[in-house]
Amino acid sequence: MKRKDLIRKLEAAGYHWVREGDHTTMYKPGVPKDQPPLRGLIQVPRHTEINEITAQNILKQAGIQS
Repeated sequence: MKRKDLIRKLEAAGYHWVREGDHTTMYKPGVPKDQPPLRGLIQVPRHTEINEITAQNILKQAGIQS
């Protein structure tokens, strides 16, 4: 899966960019205060093409159906 496509899916689910790590980009769910929090920090590797299994695991961690 392309990194851009994975990021689009995360952003469509309400995640937003937090910071850049050494080898990854961090995304955090943006949730209004009156709603229960979603998942924690999601790390997306900085590769143009992300392995399908890795992409599925990232989406699963974020609670998104692939």
